[in-house]
Amino acid sequence: MSEIHWPQAYLPGTTDNFVSNEVIITGLSSAEVWPYLNDATQWPTYYNNASEVGFEGGAGPTLATGVRFHFTTFGLHAEAEVTEHVPPSQGNAARLSFRAWIVGIPQEDASALHAWLVEDLPGGRVRVLTQESQIGEPARQMAILKPNPVLNAHQDWLEGLVQTAKSKKA
Repeated sequence: MSEIHWPQAYLPGTTDNFVSNEVIITGLSSAEVWPYLNDATQWPTYYNNASEVGFEGGAGPTLATGVRFHFTTFGLHAEAEVTEHVPPSQGNAARLSFRAWIVGIPQEDASALHAWLVEDLPGGRVRVLTQESQIGEPARQMAILKPNPVLNAHQDWLEGLVQTAKSKKA
């Protein structure tokens, strides 16, 4: 199975907080899941921890490498830039990664890389993996909480994405 491409600064195990969430399900393909992940304006429709999505420079609503956007998550205003964007294709996993930082906090003091893989598997299955590696004091604070709020929120995001793709297929 495919893996996330990590920049050295966000390599899991070297950052202040890292979470990983994954589902493997039947009855969907990567092409059926991708549109709801790739259109950031759709996120708030199935993930209640994302709101106020907007784009810079006339970009959006779909994402692409280099696109800058903003959204609110965990009650914080975040800015983000897409660092990897590969739509699904035959035999290749779809990839989406974006670097994000909290507005008002220097990037070197609080940032994250959030990455997604959407991969077709044999037997009519699809794997959806999301991982986030975070740096800074807010990340250190979240990492010690049990349960980890980022882990739980991203599970909601993942399940909402899959449910939305399933419901639109019907």
